[in-house]
Amino acid sequence: MKRNLTILGLTVLCTLVLAACTISYKFTGTSIDYTKTKTISLDKFPIRANYVWSPMEAMFYNSLSDEFAQKTKLKVLKRNGDLQLAGEIVEYSQTNKSIGADGYSAQVQLKMTVNVRFVNTVKHDEDFEKRFSATAEYESTQQLAAVQDQLVQEMIDDIVDQIFNATVANW
Repeated sequence: MKRNLTILGLTVLCTLVLAACTISYKFTGTSIDYTKTKTISLDKFPIRANYVWSPMEAMFYNSLSDEFAQKTKLKVLKRNGDLQLAGEIVEYSQTNKSIGADGYSAQVQLKMTVNVRFVNTVKHDEDFEKRFSATAEYESTQQLAAVQDQLVQEMIDDIVDQIFNATVANW
């Protein structure tokens, strides 16, 4: 009798513990309350770096707007969204990353930095201004013009992921 009461007590206790625990998965990777937040506005991100490669501005804007359009249910607007992203490309530079045995540069590193201002009109405690950076390397035997398109897109993809995670994924 005592043994049956112990087993019953443990069963009830386990049931209560399991009922109190909940696990929530979001397959979109976002933490957006779509009942309150329906739109996002994206400004153009002008290039304010010393070194300018003009296609970068359009590439960045297109990648950023595609990311939000594809991974969220937010409507992308030109202005006055519930979420607002603005900023500028503040750095695009190249530096020698490694030196070969002959004393010349063997590898060059490209760096891109974007300053982002984020405003959440629904929850202003999530507002921020922050810089996001990415790098890519190429062999110094190659001309920058030959690899620039691909490397800039890689850096943009990285920065867009960082911005997405910082704004709506809240990781």
